[in-house]
Amino acid sequence: MVVGVFQNTLHHSFLFLTVLVRRFLIWKNGSRGKQVSPITDPILKLSAVELASKIRNKELSSVNVLKAFIARVDQINPLLNCVVDNCFDKALEDAQVADDLIASGKYTSEELADQKPFLGVPISTKDNIRVKDLLFSAGLWTRRFVRAHEDGDAMALMREAGAIPFALTNVPELCMWWECLNPIFGHTNNPYDTNRISGGSSGGEGVIQSAGASAFGLGSDIAGSIRVPSLFNGIFGHKPTKDTVSLEGCFPPPSSVEQGSLLSIGPMSRFSCDLRPVLKVLTKSKSEILGLEEHVDIKNLRFFYQKDDGGGLFVTPIEEDQQTAMERLLDHLSAFATTKPVEAKLDELKNSFKMFMSNFKDNSGIHFDHQFANYDGYMNPWIELMYWIFGKSNHTIFSIFVVLMDKFEATYGSPKHSRLVQEKNNLRSKIQDLLGDNGVLIYPTQPSCALYHYETLIRPYNISYTAIFNCLGFPVTSVPLGLGVKEGLPTGVQIIGNFNKDRLCLAVAEHLETVFGGWVEPGKF
Repeated sequence: MVVGVFQNTLHHSFLFLTVLVRRFLIWKNGSRGKQVSPITDPILKLSAVELASKIRNKELSSVNVLKAFIARVDQINPLLNCVVDNCFDKALEDAQVADDLIASGKYTSEELADQKPFLGVPISTKDNIRVKDLLFSAGLWTRRFVRAHEDGDAMALMREAGAIPFALTNVPELCMWWECLNPIFGHTNNPYDTNRISGGSSGGEGVIQSAGASAFGLGSDIAGSIRVPSLFNGIFGHKPTKDTVSLEGCFPPPSSVEQGSLLSIGPMSRFSCDLRPVLKVLTKSKSEILGLEEHVDIKNLRFFYQKDDGGGLFVTPIEEDQQTAMERLLDHLSAFATTKPVEAKLDELKNSFKMFMSNFKDNSGIHFDHQFANYDGYMNPWIELMYWIFGKSNHTIFSIFVVLMDKFEATYGSPKHSRLVQEKNNLRSKIQDLLGDNGVLIYPTQPSCALYHYETLIRPYNISYTAIFNCLGFPVTSVPLGLGVKEGLPTGVQIIGNFNKDRLCLAVAEHLETVFGGWVEPGKF
């Protein structure tokens, strides 16, 4: 009883502190920042699938499409700071090659659609996925001059499918936080409100997509790094089933098989129709296992939902706009689906953060302090904190915080670690049994819409909403549900499927886009 009273007091004290911090940030920044300028070129409002079709059918040239996106990058980047490197000249050469191939008549439009489904379409990705000749820093100061000597597997597959890499986007330092800031390139701003964050770690990628400066992109996701930026920037993003997409060329590399199962590379786009064909390219031979071409009967799916995590000690409650979006979604499904959505009641989710951190541990001997030193020595977080206070550190406060948090979590092989791993395994089995072959789980992506800059420091455990599904390995699609009335920022949910049931998540995303409108262009309000 004494422990319960103490935890309850601690929880309410924490919530009071978050309210004080939010009010201070509103006072400091003002309630609303700038918005990105509206999109004026109609080319920029087409999906990657539409662009590919128009290019191969000679309705648009790849060169002109690329020029439109380059112009948009030049227009929006001074305000949003999402692009950190580019290969515009090489991309224009590649676009001309694509146009020449189409003009040659060597292949029919149908053959091109089959062999090179994204021929001539510009693609971007984040600065931890290798793109030949572009920076490969992962936001780490000691890697600020490192360049990729070749494409990683994911980008190589997209290039083989005809896509043209042209821009590299910003990430948090070592991709280890969910606010996009690093000591090389600084902060990335939200296109709906520059006082707000873009999310992370694929924060720059979420922004370039939302602002209409890239046709589509690749992100990586180890704790929500695709889904959180997708929510905050109002776009679609998909974390595939574990172990279905090659991670070669992603930095930092997983230090163990278990850690590798937490990490996924997947597609990000303003339009749901792009996710499935990109995933088909990325999974290559494994796409048959996922059954991506199989028809999904949306009406007859079994829908489960959970409105919150059940009350994690340092996790904030669901805020009004996110809550309203969930209710609207459930009202629609109650009227649309053959059977009404059923509440899941997964009480274990309140321990999501502890389960994730414990399952991140391994016996490789490689820890965060080693990785932040670029595997050359160790970062001492206490010394770096002193350096940071005096403006002398080459690390962000977030990175220092990550290393400190890691040191206070359960050590690998300890009784606490073993208990949390078993708890994770039990939860995985429970969700597998719940979803079966024809069910999906609807769950908030985050308790709130995009936070203010630095507000993640007071709400670090909120990342548990996404991180738990990296821990469990299930496929998850982040789906936008329009702008919230209270804050005018994107809202959305996660759609979780059973192993290899990515097609169910994607089909639900496609359906919800037709109902709720999907991406809402920033800069118009």
